[in-house]
Amino acid sequence: MNLFIIAGMIGPWQVVLIVAIALLLFGGKKIPELMKGVGQGMKEFKKSLAPDEDQDKKEPEKEKIEK
Repeated sequence: MNLFIIAGMIGPWQVVLIVAIALLLFGGKKIPELMKGVGQGMKEFKKSLAPDEDQDKKEPEKEKIEK
């Protein structure tokens, strides 16, 4: 049971290995561009999950017009 728990954790050497592989695959100049793209994607995803405030403001106006 203890071996299973230890195998699921990421240690400092694994992080170093992942960073080294990323540098080899993409190069030093591409990584900031990739992180910027990931950040923008996360921002858009969060924005799509949040309720649209403009939509909430428009709905009461429609009710006033219909009455």
